[in-house]
Amino acid sequence: MTTRRTITVDGSPVHVLEGGTGPAVLMLHGSGPGTTGSGAWATTAQALGTSCHLVAPDQAGFGRTPVPAGARGGLRLWTDQAAGLMAALGIDHYAVVGHSMGGAVALALAAAHPQQVTRVVAVATMGAPGAPLSADLDALWAAPAGPLGARDMLSRLVHDQALVTDSAVDARAAAMRAGAAAYASLFPPPRARWVDELTLSAQTLAAIRAPVLLVHGAEDRITPLRTAAQPLLELLADVRLHVFGRCGHVPAIEHPHEFSQLLSCFLRQDRRP
Repeated sequence: MTTRRTITVDGSPVHVLEGGTGPAVLMLHGSGPGTTGSGAWATTAQALGTSCHLVAPDQAGFGRTPVPAGARGGLRLWTDQAAGLMAALGIDHYAVVGHSMGGAVALALAAAHPQQVTRVVAVATMGAPGAPLSADLDALWAAPAGPLGARDMLSRLVHDQALVTDSAVDARAAAMRAGAAAYASLFPPPRARWVDELTLSAQTLAAIRAPVLLVHGAEDRITPLRTAAQPLLELLADVRLHVFGRCGHVPAIEHPHEFSQLLSCFLRQDRRP
């Protein structure tokens, strides 16, 4: 992804990484402290950038995008901001790939804008009715900025602990410190309410008509497969589920090649003549 831009959406700046040519794909990151659009999707974007027009924003409260004045984070804000961003870019039809919190936003976007959203990929997604706050998600949202918090958070995100390297910890710790002030307002305790805030109703999910691909790690401790993805199979009208074995909460990092191939195949089916 080669272009860094700041787009004004409803009077507030949104920092975006954009690149590639082809069908538009909006890529929405998750909710861990220090998460950014580029950090979440760098590897995937490198694989897909030659065949898609990728748009990866820092959502409000993350990275370089502030929470708009007078607002707080939440599903409605993130959904409206994503739709406003694509409208500001002049993109009328697009697929959405969302990770964790971003998966809930992607599903909400598909429900609210059925004429614009063509396909949804919800990765390790939140949003399922009745899904509880896991102990690991609670700990992730509470992780303090700095090396100890970064190492603990990364160890919870991945199944393969060999990925929790000193360089990865240092990079995440720096990102956590940079965004600490804005992030502090997003998920204060008690945190079960923020899971409820990111939950979509059964009626909303059933009304989604875009094809949905759920991607999940079998060993996901943040949003466990049984409570996060499996219930959605009964609620979404056009849905399929791909499960990666030996994988935690971040399939794009733990299985980057297979993940990119899976996305490419699913998104390719939507290409318009």
